[in-house]
Amino acid sequence: MIRHARVLLVLVLAPLLLTACGSEKAGDPGPSASASAPASAAGPAADPGTGELASRAQAMGVAPELVYVTDAPGFTLAQQSVGVLGDDGFSATWVDGETNALLRLAVDRGTITAGTCPEQPVGDMSGEHTTCERDGGAWYRTGAGRHEYALSEEGHVVRVSAETDAVPRDVLRAAALAAHRPDAAETDALLPSVEPAPATPVERGDLPPYGDGAPDNHVDVGG
Repeated sequence: MIRHARVLLVLVLAPLLLTACGSEKAGDPGPSASASAPASAAGPAADPGTGELASRAQAMGVAPELVYVTDAPGFTLAQQSVGVLGDDGFSATWVDGETNALLRLAVDRGTITAGTCPEQPVGDMSGEHTTCERDGGAWYRTGAGRHEYALSEEGHVVRVSAETDAVPRDVLRAAALAAHRPDAAETDALLPSVEPAPATPVERGDLPPYGDGAPDNHVDVGG
């Protein structure tokens, strides 16, 4: 009789124990659940130069997303060339220290396709015939004694151009492919600071070195 009672007790309690254990596992995420969370949930790291880039570009009248920088061996940025292109585009020129050849980077809103490429002059030389050749993801364009690589980005076009006889095509292509958004250090070197230059005190020659510093209005005899 006692044995039958024990068997009956086990049969009654078994479903209750299984239900309790199952609900505990379902509600407890455990260490393995948190470890499997996607690493990208926090989002990409912020660009360290974004805030400074935006303030400096806007002070110039340039859209921050249109500011680019490039790198070409032997070429140095001509700081005075940095400026606005069109309404809010960006333009800058790099100079070869040995040959004085110029490499111009220009970024402006718009698109470039097989249909519109021949209609867009190279180096803003309107009225000249333009030839277009597809080169990977870019367009190689020639016209008016200049050649250019143009790359379509989202809503804008990045162009790197030079005189055909001054800069070889491979150098031009490498500079175009190297064009990128500047980081914090590049922004500091590329764009002028928005902080005003400290005022220089003006030296006045009519102030005597003694007394309260009032101007010397002494009038000689006879006026």
